[in-house]
Amino acid sequence: MKKFLLIGLLGVISCNLFAQQSETLTFEQAVEIGLENNFDVKIATNQVLLTENERKIGTSLLMPTLDLNNTRGYRREDTEQAFVSDPENPRIIPGAQTRTNNYSLVGIYGFRADAVVALQRLGKLAEVSELEAKVVIENTVAAIATAYYRLVLEQQRYEVLNTTLELSNERMEIAKAQYEFGRASKRDFLAAQVDYNADLTALVSQEQVIQNSRVTLNELLALGPENDFAVNDTITVKENLFLEDLRDNAFSNNKMFLVTQRMENVAYLQLKELRAQRLPTITLNGSYNDNTLNSDAGFLLSNEQQGINLGATISLNLFSGLSLNRRIQGAKIQINNQRHLIEQFENQLQADLQRTFNTYENSKRLLEIEKNNYEVAVENSDIALDRFRLGIANYLEFRDAQVNRLQAESRLIESLYTIKENEIELMRLSGKIYFPETAD
Repeated sequence: MKKFLLIGLLGVISCNLFAQQSETLTFEQAVEIGLENNFDVKIATNQVLLTENERKIGTSLLMPTLDLNNTRGYRREDTEQAFVSDPENPRIIPGAQTRTNNYSLVGIYGFRADAVVALQRLGKLAEVSELEAKVVIENTVAAIATAYYRLVLEQQRYEVLNTTLELSNERMEIAKAQYEFGRASKRDFLAAQVDYNADLTALVSQEQVIQNSRVTLNELLALGPENDFAVNDTITVKENLFLEDLRDNAFSNNKMFLVTQRMENVAYLQLKELRAQRLPTITLNGSYNDNTLNSDAGFLLSNEQQGINLGATISLNLFSGLSLNRRIQGAKIQINNQRHLIEQFENQLQADLQRTFNTYENSKRLLEIEKNNYEVAVENSDIALDRFRLGIANYLEFRDAQVNRLQAESRLIESLYTIKENEIELMRLSGKIYFPETAD
């Protein structure tokens, strides 16, 4: 797509505020740093990993379990045994010992239909988590873009104020010379000084605005507030954006809209999972056992057993106090809510697109007006300065032309920034914020 450049300041930047800055931070570099360092992005990325881990845990519900057990026992006790065959002569065994050693390998596999559906639901939630992470990334890019171009705007304002201060200084020098040569009153000279000091105050105040704007950008980039850098002195905007294209892209790529759709799928799977709990549960179990018994007393002095045990269980819940029915009814209500949320988001998305696009189009028209007005204001200011030098115009006429030029230039750069700000929002709404500066 074609793009055009408008330089807010038509002169060369030479102010002292940026004289010592040697490195320029481009917008692309700012986005790269922000996506690497921003804490919200890091948290969202970790949340994706947590959700994926939960999905993998859910997969284990469909896998069999296998346990190896070893049980050892030892008893030592004094034993007296009387037998039916000879009750008069009991058998006395002091310190009789009994040893047991049992090994078992137990495998259990339980098939539950609701576990299969639960795994599908966890998969959808993993998709939702990824989309939500992309939402965080898009919002972060949009915030960085807005903060970056806000800083550019404030620098351009500084240059406008600096130019105004230079004109005020020139006017003050002229007024001083005229006063010294008796061609003007001291009042004109003092008025020039007052206006110069007012313009200087505005310039100093703008320095603070720039510093705070840089701190805001540093915060988004997760850098220290003292980090200093220069930014580009131009604001680049796309030539044309079309509402229909933006709307089509929004319903295909807007991540929050996709999240809302996925959550409807999750609600359907939740209902399906609850209904699956009415189905039978099948549990298969098997074990291999190796048992050894050695005893100094009793009928068995030793006993060894080895073998396999197999079994299956089918269970079906017949009554659970109607709790399952109530949960199914709640899941149906949740599905209806998700449908309403999708409809609500569609309506809100279209409204946000329309409002932002209206502002975008109006700002473009205002920009053309402000460009023409700025050219007229500059020409009028130059003429007023020449007339003031020649003593034809008084200081009020010159000051009025100077203020008009300041206001015209301020409105011009503000219009350009407004276009860029709305462009960023349109790109975010349409799901295309990843490529805010792509050119043909």
